[in-house]
Amino acid sequence: MSSDAPVGTMAKGIHDQFVRKETDHAQESVSTLIVHHLDNSRSQRILWLLEELEVPYEIKIYKRTRELLAPKDLLAVHPLGKSPVITDGDVTLAESGAIVEYIIAKFGNGKALPPDSGKIDNLYFSHYAEGSLMPLVVNKFVFSLVPQRSPFFLRPIVRTVFGQLDSKMVTPQLKRNLDLVEAHLTKSGNFFAGGEEPTSADYMMLFPLEALVSRAKDLVGPKVKAWVDLMHERPAYKRALEKGGPYDYI
Repeated sequence: MSSDAPVGTMAKGIHDQFVRKETDHAQESVSTLIVHHLDNSRSQRILWLLEELEVPYEIKIYKRTRELLAPKDLLAVHPLGKSPVITDGDVTLAESGAIVEYIIAKFGNGKALPPDSGKIDNLYFSHYAEGSLMPLVVNKFVFSLVPQRSPFFLRPIVRTVFGQLDSKMVTPQLKRNLDLVEAHLTKSGNFFAGGEEPTSADYMMLFPLEALVSRAKDLVGPKVKAWVDLMHERPAYKRALEKGGPYDYI
């Protein structure tokens, strides 16, 4: 608008811009975000993130089968039929890390961002959680589950074989990884990237550390246990737990 435009025209232009912004804000407040949430799964941390950011969302809850697998209903949402999955308008997105990044980028409004001093730590632990730590957690769980699901007359043999695999392959690696995490939390403080609030690294690290505190407590150091307890005490985490339903890893 030129500087010599009539005052009334300028005022109208400013008013129209204000109205557009208010309309856009109102539209954004009506969220189309849906979390397809499976009980006792990684999707619990997505609910926690959304509660921390105070993002409006809908939750659709799915129950595991007797075999502890995701129900076939999830195949209608995503071809892999697993959780977490979110839908946001025309967007359907799976994978915890991708979902966390998407939500923070779109809805964060400056929250959940690491301080400059913690950006590398945030980047590392956001990817380390699923890339390095979670496969070991899954192996630990599977190696303990297989003997329980074996025919009773084979259980002594299967238990011995998988016990050896666990003690020689999984547990030493888990111990090394948990020592790394323990050392990091000793210097980083309350959150993985430092700072005053959780970032993507904390949301990603929560599930594997909850599972380990629950299933392999003897391997977990005091800093990790204290960090998990601290996250559990956050009001947003408690709200997410109420909405997500029963959760074994608390």
